[in-house]
Parts: sequence; C-alpha cells; structure tokens
Amino acid sequence: MKPTKPFPIPVRVAYSCLKCPAYCCTYAEIEVTPRDVARLAGHFKIDYVQAEARYTKAKAGEGIRLLRHRKDDVFESACMLLDQEKRRCTVYAARPAVCRAYPDASRCGYYDFLKFEREQQGDPEYIARA
Repeated sequence: MKPTKPFPIPVRVAYSCLKCPAYCCTYAEIEVTPRDVARLAGHFKIDYVQAEARYTKAKAGEGIRLLRHRKDDVFESACMLLDQEKRRCTVYAARPAVCRAYPDASRCGYYDFLKFEREQQGDPEYIARA
C-alpha cells in the first residue's frame, strides 16, 4: 500500500488585498534578487542591465538591490511599479519573489497599522493619507 501524504491544512487569512491601498508597496526596502530583475527584464522586453538600472537601486554598502520608489498620493512614497490610481501592481505576473510571498502570515500588517491609526485618531473610519 502506497503511503498517503498528509492533507495540507488551509491557512485562513485575515486580510483582503482588494480593500488595501497597497500598503506593502510602500515599504522603504523591497529587496529584489537577480532572478527578479531578469523577470522584470523579460516582462518589459529589455535586457538585464537596463532593467536593473531602471527599476532598482543599490542599498548602500550591502550589495543588495531594492525596487525604486516614487512620490505617492496616499503614503509618502511607493514602489514605482504601483498603479497609484488603481492601487495595484502593474507587473503582477512578473512581480518579485518577496512580493509573491507577502504576507507570509495569515495577517497583513496594514490592518494592524490601520487599527492603530483609527484608535489614535478616535475615528473608526479613518484612512491614513499623506
């Protein structure tokens, strides 16, 4: 008799990306790997060097590449690949591995942030704006 694999336990998530203003896209350091840069290069049909120069920047003294940011209307800045009107990733199919894995828990940090801000403002409907 062939041994069976254990049935995976589904993870219940306590968030909905459809209700979020792209909080994860505003993290100051969104690290990318060479594979991520190659994926972006393929998506945009440019070479690796062009993709690295256009979409990433070096983290000072650490040999790490980060996604570039630009000014954002909701938060101070956001990933340059974010559609700021729709609040969705413009390269979703080619997004970096760290974005694919986020959040790595059943709960997204945005909701904790929002809960804190609403308590501080004394307004249960408060949405943070830059």
